Amino acid sequence: MILPASPSSARNREPLLAVLRRWLPASGTVLEVASGLGEHAAWFAEALPGITWQPTDRNEEALDILRARRDQAGLANLAPPLVLNAAEPDGWPLDRADAIVCINMVHISPWAATQGLMVGAARVLPVGGALILYGPYIEDGVETAASNLAFDADLKRRDPAWGLRDLADVAALAAEHGLTLAGRVAMPANNLCLLFRR
Repeated sequence: MILPASPSSARNREPLLAVLRRWLPASGTVLEVASGLGEHAAWFAEALPGITWQPTDRNEEALDILRARRDQAGLANLAPPLVLNAAEPDGWPLDRADAIVCINMVHISPWAATQGLMVGAARVLPVGGALILYGPYIEDGVETAASNLAFDADLKRRDPAWGLRDLADVAALAAEHGLTLAGRVAMPANNLCLLFRR
């Protein structure tokens, strides 16, 4: 079975993996919020065998693809996908995770999804646990790349509730829930990897 693939996932997985190796624990459960096509889930589970990778998505079509990709990968540490809507943290299917990874969701979802992500992360992460976000952001004092401005405009055309978020707003929201911005790595294609610690 040929599963759908994202060219951007293939491009960013190696740089992302390098950062995850620094920020994730050597073992435990990593909850991935909004796993989408599951390419990252399979790739990271294979590369990080000490970790149980828990993919999730809110979309039933995505969950079908995630199940098929898990079957294809045949990895013991890639858990069956679970239904998770970031905007509804009271309904999250896990009570605890050692870390949370969320790739390319914050800008392609309403702000309520990011609010729910912070509430859920504060609840399920242990003290010192990592919430890792990846994607494009707007930063005070940093010129926004023309490609990111065009992407932001395209997202808002598709859905007015979407769009690149201001990093200061995301960090302030995280702080309201006891999550401190502890790391920032500039990534290829004008993206950032952000580390928040509970």
